[in-house]
Amino acid sequence: METLESLPDELKGRIENVAIVVEDEPRSGESLLGLYEGIALPHRAESYNLAPPDRITIFRRSILASASTRDDVRKEIRDTVVHEIGHYFGLTEHELP
Repeated sequence: METLESLPDELKGRIENVAIVVEDEPRSGESLLGLYEGIALPHRAESYNLAPPDRITIFRRSILASASTRDDVRKEIRDTVVHEIGHYFGLTEHELP
């Protein structure tokens, strides 16, 4: 994925056991661009092993609706993935841009 490749190496090296998937739209009916589901890195106990991957979901229709050009779509995808990776690292909604 283009977005992951563009991340700094020190960040990429700390991301593990995370699946990034694309779905058409959120099941909840909410207007979301992306969603992080899992146990954030700072909250994992020593017993955290053999766990299923955390999941970052990108919602295709929401992103397409929020962008008017191909470049806007790319930027929105990158911003959304970076935002959700922030949650993976334990940042709250208020700590994220």
